[in-house]
Amino acid sequence: MTVNLLDFDLESLAVYCERLGEKRFRAVQLFRWIHQKGVQKFEDMSDLAKSFREKLGGLACIKAMPVVSQHISIDGTIKWLFDVGDGNVIETVFIPEDDRGTLCVSSQAGCAVGCRFCSTGHQGFSRNLTSGEIVAQLWYAEHFLRNYLHRDERVISNVVMMGMGEPLQNYSELVPALKVMLDDHGYGLSRRRVTVSTSGIVPMMDRLSQDCPVALAVSLHAPNDALRDQLVPLNLKYPLSQLIAACHRYLAFAPRDFITFEYCMLDGVNDTDACAQQLIQRIKAHPGAWCKFNLIPFNPFPASGLLCSKPDRVQSFARILNDAGIITTVRKTRGDDIDAACGQLAGDVKDRTRVADRMARQRTIHIHPVVSEDSTHKRSLQ
Repeated sequence: MTVNLLDFDLESLAVYCERLGEKRFRAVQLFRWIHQKGVQKFEDMSDLAKSFREKLGGLACIKAMPVVSQHISIDGTIKWLFDVGDGNVIETVFIPEDDRGTLCVSSQAGCAVGCRFCSTGHQGFSRNLTSGEIVAQLWYAEHFLRNYLHRDERVISNVVMMGMGEPLQNYSELVPALKVMLDDHGYGLSRRRVTVSTSGIVPMMDRLSQDCPVALAVSLHAPNDALRDQLVPLNLKYPLSQLIAACHRYLAFAPRDFITFEYCMLDGVNDTDACAQQLIQRIKAHPGAWCKFNLIPFNPFPASGLLCSKPDRVQSFARILNDAGIITTVRKTRGDDIDAACGQLAGDVKDRTRVADRMARQRTIHIHPVVSEDSTHKRSLQ
C-alpha cells in the first residue's frame, strides 16, 4: 500500500525513514522538499541519495486532493473545492490583505454541530479529514499561489481553522496537521498566526492548551444560554459558564493574551442593545482585557430562515461593546462574487436530504432573543 507523505508530521516521517533504514536527518531533507519547495516527484529531490529516492518511489507518494473547482474574486480572494471522495467536497479559501495572506482551512467534510446559521451544518456530516487532507489544503494553496503570484517567498502567513467542520471533533488528525504548519522545516508559521476556531468543546480546548496551544477563536453568537441553545446546539452540553471558564484556562498557555469571540449578526435575534449589554456583563465579570469580538455579517441561505443584521445595527452593536472597553471589530465581507462564505459552494455540489428536511422544519420556528438569564432553565425553542 502506497503511503502519502502528507500524512506525516516531522517526527512520524523520521520514524518512517528509520523503518526504511535511513538516518533521521533524511526526514528533515524530505520534509523540506515536500512542504517548503512543494516538490512531488522524488527524482527531483536532488540532495537525497538515489537509492533512497528509488525506495520512496516504490512505497510512497505526495498526493494532493483533486481540485473540483477554483473561483477567483475581483478582490483577490480565491476559493477552492477539493474532492475527498464519495461525492464529498471541502472548501479552502485564501484571503489576501495588505499585511498578510490568510488561508481558511477545513477539518471535516460537512459538520455535525448543526448551528442554525451555518450553511455547512445544513449539509450534514460525512467524515473527518485525515491530517494529510488538512495539510494538503495548505500545501496546494501555498505552492499554487507562489506560481500564480510569481513569488519565491512564502505567500500564506496565517492559517485559520475556520472552514468546514468543527476542528476539535477531529482532534487526533488536527494536532499533527498543526504541527506541520508550525514546524520550521515545514511552513514555519508562528503559533500566534495559526488559529483554531471551535463552537465550544470544552474538554478538547483543555487538551489543545497542553498539546499544541495555538491562537483560539470561539464561536459565541449569543450572550446567554437560552438563546445560544437555539443557535449552537452544543451549548446544551457545554453551557456558557463552562465555556468561558475553559477560555480562561486556555489563556495561561495561549500565544496571545486574548481569546477571539466570533459573533454572527442575526437580524432581530442576537443583535439588540440588550444582547450587547448582556455580553458586557458576562465579559466584565472577569477582569482585564482578555477577549476581543469579531462581529460577522451573516451570509443568508434559504434553509436558515434567518437574515443578516442591518449595517447600522452592526455598527451600533460594535459601538456599545467598544464603548465598554471591549475591543470589537466587524469582519469585512470578502469574495461575495464567488460565494466565499463557508459552505456556499459545497452546498451547490451536495445537499444531504435528511439534514435539509430537518432544517426546513426549523424554519417554521421563530427564534426570539432572550433578554434575561432568568429564563435559561427553559431550554426549548420558543
